[in-house]
Amino acid sequence: MKIIYYSTTILLLLSFTGCKKFLDINQDPNNPTTVQESLILSPIELYTTTQIAAGYPSVTTAYWTQQLALNQESPNIDTYRITPTDVNNTWSFDLYPAIFYNLRTMISNADQKGNTGDSGVGKVLLAYNLAVCTDLWGDVPYTQAFQALNGVKPAYDSQESIYKVIQSTLDEAIAKLNTPPGGKLVGSDDFIYGGKLAAWKKFAYTLKARYYLRLSKAAGYNAATQADLALTALQNGFASNADNASLTYAGTAKAENPWYQNTLPGAGGVVLSSYLVNILKSNNDPRLPILANQGSGGDYIGRTSGTAAATDPTLYATVGTFYGGSIDGDDSGAAAPVFLATYSEALFLKAEATLYKSGAAAATPIYSSAIAAHMDMLKVAAADRDVYLAAHATLDATTPLKTIIGEKYIADFLSLEVYNDWRRTGYPSLSVVQNAFKPYIPQRFPYPSQEITSNPQPQQSIATSTKVWWAN
Repeated sequence: MKIIYYSTTILLLLSFTGCKKFLDINQDPNNPTTVQESLILSPIELYTTTQIAAGYPSVTTAYWTQQLALNQESPNIDTYRITPTDVNNTWSFDLYPAIFYNLRTMISNADQKGNTGDSGVGKVLLAYNLAVCTDLWGDVPYTQAFQALNGVKPAYDSQESIYKVIQSTLDEAIAKLNTPPGGKLVGSDDFIYGGKLAAWKKFAYTLKARYYLRLSKAAGYNAATQADLALTALQNGFASNADNASLTYAGTAKAENPWYQNTLPGAGGVVLSSYLVNILKSNNDPRLPILANQGSGGDYIGRTSGTAAATDPTLYATVGTFYGGSIDGDDSGAAAPVFLATYSEALFLKAEATLYKSGAAAATPIYSSAIAAHMDMLKVAAADRDVYLAAHATLDATTPLKTIIGEKYIADFLSLEVYNDWRRTGYPSLSVVQNAFKPYIPQRFPYPSQEITSNPQPQQSIATSTKVWWAN
C-alpha cells in the first residue's frame, strides 16, 4: 500500500497536551485532551517503521552484524562506539512517549468505545515495540513507566517479566481480533494491512513464535518447550508472502523509505559490509544483484569495517533498491517497503523449532522452503532459485542450527532479528572488526543519558559487553 508521509510529531504530541477544565465548559480546540484512534494509529505505524524498524536501532545493529559498513575512520558506530547520548532519541522520544504512551492511549480509548479492531491492532504494535525495547536494553521501565507525571521515578521491570507482558499482550490482541468488529472499523488509517484484521491476527501469531524462540536458551527455559509453543503459534501465523507485515512508502519528497534516506551518498558513506558481500559471492547467490547495487567499478565489493576510509566510496556495493537503497538514475528505492516480519522468517522459525523437536532431517524441507520464500519475495527467477536450493538446501550434519541462522541472516536483511539471532545463537560467527573502539561487539545498548539523569536505576551501570538475560 502506498502511503503519504506527513508530519507525525503534532499528532503524536496531541495526547500529551491538554488544558484544565473550568466548570467543564472551557475547552481549547487547539489542544484537545483526546484524539481519535485513527489519528493515532497512522503516525504510530510510521514511527514504528521509520524510527525503529529502519531507524537508529536497525542501522546500528546492521553495522554490528556486518551487513552494513561505514566508510569513515574509526572510531564510529561501525566500530562499536556508542554513548548514552546516542540513544536518547530512541528511548526518550520514539519509544516511550511517541509509541508506548500513544498506543496505550489509543488502546484505552478503543476499549472504552468498543472499537475491538483498533484495540487489537494497537496491542500487536505495542508487543512488537516493547520487544524491541527490552531486546536492546534488557530490563526497562514499564509497569510504573507511565506514572512519571505524578512524580514517580519508575523502577525497571526484569526482562523476563517484560517477555510475559509481551506474550499476554499478543494473547489479548488475538482475542480482540477474534471478536466481531465493533465500533469504528479500522481502514485506510492502517498503513500496514489496510484494516484487514485477519492479517493482523496472523502477524500476532507469528510474533508469538518469534518471541517464544527468543527464550530458547534463556535461563530457566527449555528449547523443546519453546519450540512446541512456537510451532503451535505458527499454525495460525503467516502462510505466504502475501501475509508479510510491511509498510510501503510513496517515494515522493518527504515520503521516502527510510533506508533510502539512510544510505544516500550524503548519509556519510553507508555501504555493504565485505562480510555479507563475500558470503553472497562465494555462494553464487542469485539474490546478490537484488540486495546490492554494484560499485562504480562494475563489481560487488564490500567494505571491511575499521580499515582506512576509501577516498572514493563509490567503489563499494550499496543497498539495493528493493530494500530502499538508492542508485544513480533509479529512485525506485524511495518507494520500497519496510518489513516488520515476513513469511520467510516464519518458515525459518518453524525450521528451527522443528530442529529442536524432531532433528535435522525433519527440519530440512522447511529450511529449504524458507529460502525459497525469501527468493520468491525478491522475485528471483525460478530456475536460479532452484539451482541455489540444490546446492544449499541441506543442513550441516554437525551444526544444523548454524546453517539455518546463516541463511536467515540473508533473508532477514537489515532486520533487527539478525542482531537478536546472533546474540541468542552465536550465529553467524562474527569477529570483532579492525581498529575497534571496544574490544567486543556490543551485546546491548547503553541506557540513555537523559534517563540516567532523570531516573537513576541500578541497571544503568550494566556494561554494553554484558549479555541480556535471554542471550546465549
